[in-house]
Formats: sequence, C-alpha cells, structure tokens
Amino acid sequence: MTIPAEAFFLGDETGGTLQQRLKRLVVEGILSGRFQPGERMPSSRALARHLGVSRITVTLAYTDLVADDYLVSRGRSGYFVSRSAPVAPRFEPPGKLADSQVDWSRFLAHRGSGESGIDRPADWQSFRYPFIYGQADPTLFDHQNWRLCALQALGQKEFDALTADHYERDDPKLVEYILRHILTRRGIAARPENVLVTMGAQNALWLAAQLLLTQRRTAVVENPGYPGLRQILEQTRCRTISVDVDAAGLPPETLPGDADVVFTTVSHQCPTNATMPLARRKALLDRAMRDSFVIVEDDYEFEMAFRQAPSPSLKSLDAAGAVIYVGSFSKSLAPGLRLGFLVAPVAFVQEARRMRATVLRHPPGLMQRTAAHFLALGHYDAQINRMRKTYARRRQVMEDAIAAHGLTVAGASDAGGSCFWMRAPDGVDTATLARRLHLRGVVIEPGASFFDPARAERGYYRLAYSSIPTERIPEGIAIIAREIAASGPIAAA
Repeated sequence: MTIPAEAFFLGDETGGTLQQRLKRLVVEGILSGRFQPGERMPSSRALARHLGVSRITVTLAYTDLVADDYLVSRGRSGYFVSRSAPVAPRFEPPGKLADSQVDWSRFLAHRGSGESGIDRPADWQSFRYPFIYGQADPTLFDHQNWRLCALQALGQKEFDALTADHYERDDPKLVEYILRHILTRRGIAARPENVLVTMGAQNALWLAAQLLLTQRRTAVVENPGYPGLRQILEQTRCRTISVDVDAAGLPPETLPGDADVVFTTVSHQCPTNATMPLARRKALLDRAMRDSFVIVEDDYEFEMAFRQAPSPSLKSLDAAGAVIYVGSFSKSLAPGLRLGFLVAPVAFVQEARRMRATVLRHPPGLMQRTAAHFLALGHYDAQINRMRKTYARRRQVMEDAIAAHGLTVAGASDAGGSCFWMRAPDGVDTATLARRLHLRGVVIEPGASFFDPARAERGYYRLAYSSIPTERIPEGIAIIAREIAASGPIAAA
C-alpha cells in the first residue's frame, strides 16, 4: 500500500527548515501509527509537487529518515516505512480526566506563603514598554558564536564531556575559566575543589540554605531584599529576621546576636542598588568572626558598573573562610541558560556536591562545555562589553526621563546595575498602579514583594531597562508619570 501524498500538509508554522518540517511530518505519522511498517512512501516527485517544494528537499528528508531507520530504500521501488522503525506505545486515554480524590492539603509537607514572587504579567513580552528586570535582550546575545561553541562541544573529541555522568566533578574547562578569569576580577583566590557549578544563583542559594539552616537556626536577610531568597528560606523552616538596609546596604551593627547565616548583596543591593563601602564590608566580616555566623554573598550583576570600578567582593576580604560566594552567568549571558557557581571552603563544597547529586546530579554537560568554549574564546567578554555600553546608554536615557518627569529615585542611582529602585508619591499603591499601567502597555514591578511580609511597603516599584529598547524608554516613563499625576492617591485594590 502506498501512502498518498495528500496525507502530508505543511502548515504555517515557522519552526525549522522545510526539510526539518517534512521530517517531523513523517516521524509523527510513524510514531502515531498512521503510517504502518512496510507501507510505501509517496515518490519524491509526487510529494514535492503536492507540497510545493523542491524535489531535492524531499529527497534529503527521506535520506535522513533512512539514516535514522524510520524509512528504508529499496532500489528503484522507492522508500518504505521501516519494519524496525521506532514505535511509541499507545494506550486509549480515559474519556474524561478525573479530578484527584486525594486531600493534598494533608500530604504536602512544604507549602509556601502564597506569595508568588515579583508581580509581573506572564505575557510581559507583548507589552510595548516592559520595564522588567533580569530578562535578556536577544539583540545583545551572540547567537552565532554560541552556536559555533555548541557545535564544538558536540564534536567527537568532546563526547565524554557531553554524555558521561560526571556528578562527582564539574566541567574542568569551565571551572578553570571561572578560577582564572571570573574570580580574579573579584579578587578571589580559589582552587578547583572550592568551586561548584550550579543551575543558576537560585540553585546555589537553595543549596546553601539547605546545608546551613534548620528549624533551630536563624537566618538574616536584607529588607527590602530578594523575594526568591525568602521563598527558599521558608522551605528550611528556619527563623528568619529581616534587617533594614540603608544607603550603604546592610548595617553590621544592627544584626541580631544569634544569627547563624547572613545573606547579603553587597555589590548591588537587591533591589536598591546600594554598594556597601569597604569599611562596612570589613566590619561585617569582623562581626561574623566575633559572633560566629556564616555569610552568603550573592554577587549578582557585578559586571554592570558604569560610573565607578567594581569594589572587591566580600569573599576577597575573607581571611577566615566564613563567606560562601554565589555567582551567576544568568544576567550576563541569558537567564534561560541557568548557569551559576558557588565558591566556598572544601568541606562545604563537598556536601553541596552530594546534595546537588541527589536532586539533579549535575548541570548538563553540553551546557557546561558550550559555556566553557564561549568564555575561553573571548565571546563572553565581548558580550559583556556590548551589554555595558548599551545599558549605559539606556540608563542615561532613563535617568534623564525620570528627572524630566519628576519621578523619585529611592535607591542608589550611580552604582550601576540594570534597574532603578523608585518611590511613588504618598498614598500611591504601586500594585494597583501597575495594573492600571498594563492598560497603557507599560509593565513595572511593584515593590511590596521585596519587603518583609509583616511590614511590606506598597509605595515602591522597580524600573529595569535590560529588556526595553532605548527609543521606547522616554515615552514609557512619560506614561508612568501621567498615570501617577492623573490618578492621585491610589488605594490598594
């Protein structure tokens, strides 16, 4: 039996080449059971004429499918569905998906507070003025060289790095680059055994919290601070104390005497952008030694310093090994790559590696080796340079627009980073303001989620410029200013 050419239809989807799309049609037909083993495929001429594509496109697709044993070629007889083609087992689904009869409220041992983190619409990319933090600008990412590095990582010479289960160690090329190029810029001296590659900074913070905290221990966080950290600490059920930051970041003298772990963002305080002065960093380390607590330093976005050189990291000043350093490539490469690392004493890294292995074994080898090539060949530094120049322009345009429209910057305005921490006029609830701005095509990030839930401030918001084109910034800021002025005091909805 010959499968008719009319059984194939190329839709309007844009994913992949014509050859790849045609291969998908054949594979889906075989796996679904519509095309049976031994059935003859339409001739390349007939299928090309029906689909309106070149005959060579069909021939190349058939040839690739033969190599994967979906089809077989029989001389002048044509192509047939292989009798040893992969088969996907199929079962008849129930007529109706039944609702669960289990009372999950009894079984869930860990449940969050209900806060979902930073308030932003799921479809923020469809808005014309997305002042969203932490999202990559695709125009700044070096797609071509990343692809070439991925192809190099897929080569036969590096097959072991791609396929082996190296849970006991990370990619040595990536670790070497982190040691020689990333950490040296932060003044940190370390050995390979001090480094653990993670699935982004969030994973590193989770590992630190799981290893260091219990129900009987106390964690200190900054207020306002990173919402994702609060969610991590909830899972440990530790006692969490929020300490207010000031214009210089976290004040060491206000820390409680019973702290076990202090989480801090000293280079760019999240979300105020404050940079902790050198004297305060030393005072924080002295306090750690005196009161015997551990410090977890989240050194995100240190590359984005525009008007002054980056300060040395807290870890670089740590002579006693009391600091666990967390770094990430998410902001400098792309958030979706999920690559980060932590630097700590050997005893901690060993336990963190064991815990990581029980959850995800290790970050994918392909991703680690691709990143290693991208870094070692200089593409990373070139991308950082492009980002720094572009963000500096955007920052200046946003700063000018904010000043022109009389909006108030609440955080540090000259420390770098890729956002502004803003304060709305008294009486304005920024969550409600954000919902009104959505109707105007503008997305801001209300600030309440950054604060201790017991004393949340609703008059703050964050404006970022990593994901909005420079030319749209002035009009977006103008819309925000007009909405605030027109609305007057906005009560919480």
